[in-house]
Amino acid sequence: MAAGGFKEFVAGETLDEDEINDYLMQGMLVFAGTAARGSAITSPVEGQFTYLKDSDTVEFYDSTQWVELSSGNVMFDYLVIAGGGGGGSSNSGNVQASGGGGAGGYRCSVSGENTGGGYSAEEPLYLASGSFTVTVGAGGTGGAADNTPGVIGSLSRFSSVVSMGGGFGGSGVTNSTYSSSGGSGGGGNSAGYTRGGGVTAQGYDGGLGAAGLSGGGGGASQVGTNAGGDGVSSSITGSAVTRAGGGGGGTYYTYGSAPLAGGTGGGGAGARTSTAAVAGTVNTGGGGGGGAGFESQVRGNSGGSGIVILKYPDTITLTIGVGLSSSTSSSGGYKITSFTAGTDTVSF
Repeated sequence: MAAGGFKEFVAGETLDEDEINDYLMQGMLVFAGTAARGSAITSPVEGQFTYLKDSDTVEFYDSTQWVELSSGNVMFDYLVIAGGGGGGSSNSGNVQASGGGGAGGYRCSVSGENTGGGYSAEEPLYLASGSFTVTVGAGGTGGAADNTPGVIGSLSRFSSVVSMGGGFGGSGVTNSTYSSSGGSGGGGNSAGYTRGGGVTAQGYDGGLGAAGLSGGGGGASQVGTNAGGDGVSSSITGSAVTRAGGGGGGTYYTYGSAPLAGGTGGGGAGARTSTAAVAGTVNTGGGGGGGAGFESQVRGNSGGSGIVILKYPDTITLTIGVGLSSSTSSSGGYKITSFTAGTDTVSF
């Protein structure tokens, strides 16, 4: 007899032959949802299948997590980081220092990790065979002239997943309102003016400067203070790497004895006295450091470029357009492709 589907048995109910064949002999376990499944299957086995009634989905256990079985679709885990924002510039006659650039927006789908802004990882993306766009955002440049803000970072994209560029750091003009929102927000200048806000689930706000210390750019896991906010760690490539730290703010020479640090994860340090601002690290989306006030080192520096990393079954081969720079490795039944520059179409 064919399996009869799902039935909830009550205490004391007598099972007849047909019910045993129809329900107890079926090959797939059925649950109301993930909570019920988790309570019943505390130690899942690789290759085990279940059906969830609340979402009408079939999922299998791949040795590390439950994965939806989608007809003909391929599951992609991703890490998409935009370019970091550039730090603002001051000038040698201005007592106000400039803000650090915010980190590029950070979006991650790896189970057990975090995406930006303090949120849990997103869902993987399932794609039917065909093509999609990948774009790796460039870092925004530092303020190019005296008393000018930095430039916002460029967005990064994987298909429908878009991370926004980091906000630029504010300039050293006393009454400036120049700093911007972005994936993570840019830091305000040392006069205490505007700091930029972060994008929800991508990054945090920049820091608000005060008393000779400008604000650092926001990071993917932390609000900027005077230093840059920290980034987030991911092991999508097999090794833990922290990315998307904010740039440190610049200082006026009578405040502090050392440059303000960039956030962990590629954020560049701010300028002080004879020490120049540091650029955000390439392929981390780190923000650039802000320029000093009343100093020789008044220029802010550039944000770091972003990165797009995809993890997918090793049975799949990607055809990558010539406009993209990339490398691919394999591990544990998966391929990991890291895109480090450019924009183009990818097909499979």
